[in-house]
Amino acid sequence: MRVGSFVLAAQFPGQGQGEALHRAVRSAEVAEEAGLDAVWLAEHHFVPYGTCPSAITLAALLLGRTHRLRVGTAVSVLPTVHPVALGEQAALLHVTSGGRFSLGVGRGGPWVDLEVFGSGLEAYEKAYPESLDLLLRWLREPSVAADGDRFGFREVAVVPRPSESLSGVPGPEVVLACTSPASVRLAAERGLPMLLGMHVGDEEKAEMVSLWRKHARACGHPADQILGAAHVSAGVCQIADRRTEAVETLLKAMPGWLKQGLDAHVTVDGRARQMRDPLAYTELLCGLHPVGTPRLCADRLAATSERTGITRFALLIEGSGDLAATEENVRRLGAEVLPHLR
Repeated sequence: MRVGSFVLAAQFPGQGQGEALHRAVRSAEVAEEAGLDAVWLAEHHFVPYGTCPSAITLAALLLGRTHRLRVGTAVSVLPTVHPVALGEQAALLHVTSGGRFSLGVGRGGPWVDLEVFGSGLEAYEKAYPESLDLLLRWLREPSVAADGDRFGFREVAVVPRPSESLSGVPGPEVVLACTSPASVRLAAERGLPMLLGMHVGDEEKAEMVSLWRKHARACGHPADQILGAAHVSAGVCQIADRRTEAVETLLKAMPGWLKQGLDAHVTVDGRARQMRDPLAYTELLCGLHPVGTPRLCADRLAATSERTGITRFALLIEGSGDLAATEENVRRLGAEVLPHLR
């Protein structure tokens, strides 16, 4: 089992953006010190829900500040960026980090980001599979040309080629965020592991893994590849000496952040949107994920792994909104939870 942190660089009420980003960087440094396997970085635009607008840029910084930790994006939003530009950056990080970089990509939402970056609603609604396939070709082939509905260009060389990494790993891992049967099928057809969100529980995640395997078998992927797919489960982790204390910490801080952050989302076309109730959502997360004593947290992670077959976790550890409390949470995760899982 591999356990990592999930970093949003969340801006809690009363905090500045620099404070949120400093906490994000520091929590990743502590994650390596504490023995975690990875840190996964979220990406958001124009909202305090997350103050990191470029997960791959922050990943570059953290790869330079760490030596062992795997650093991944969770996710880079593909419809707002050219897939070749993202592929070049991913290849660069893969080669220069010795293979420690994972590229998580996702579809994002119908937000105003699509207007600002000029990609338009079509990039979100129709062109996502084309963008994904172009990105994957860039990471796997020595040269690439495109003749699709959205992208068209003459053949050009891939520089740097991911296969040139001295690590011996041919290319960066690509993980696909999945929130629907359609996205599960998209991942399975391409043999990509899934990143499953923290808003769903074990039963739904198990169903998504089962559906992924069904589609992967139908596409003729090898049985060992299907059974060994390293899906990632996102969740929340808050550790305390008593479960009530851990829950209270999150209930005090997270609803304010969620309300401020979710209310700031603006759709590109004025469509109606329905956001979760912040308090109810926090209570849901406390019930679904490892929130409580170290032993309870370890048992919860083990149970999720057994029920779903998922062996990798990306855990939100900044739910208190406080730097010192976040550092302590990460250290306790490494010192008091991980030993029970290994």
